[in-house]
Amino acid sequence: MAKTIINENLCKGCALCVEVCPKKIIHLQQDKLNAKGYTPAYISEEDMEKCIACAFCGMMCPDSAIRVEK
Repeated sequence: MAKTIINENLCKGCALCVEVCPKKIIHLQQDKLNAKGYTPAYISEEDMEKCIACAFCGMMCPDSAIRVEK
C-alpha cells in the first residue's frame, strides 16, 4: 500500500498538492497552524487508502515537504 508523508513543519500551505492530486485526497488543515504559521496539508487515514502513489504531490511541492513511499 502506498504511503504519502507530509512534513507539516516544512509545508507552507500553498495548496499545489491539493490541486494536482488526481484522487482529491489532500486537504489543508484549516484548524491547525504549523510552526511557521501556515495551514499545512494532510491526508486522513481513510483517504490514505485511496492513494495511488502517483507522486504528483511530491513533484509539485516547492518545499519538498511531501514524500511518497510505494
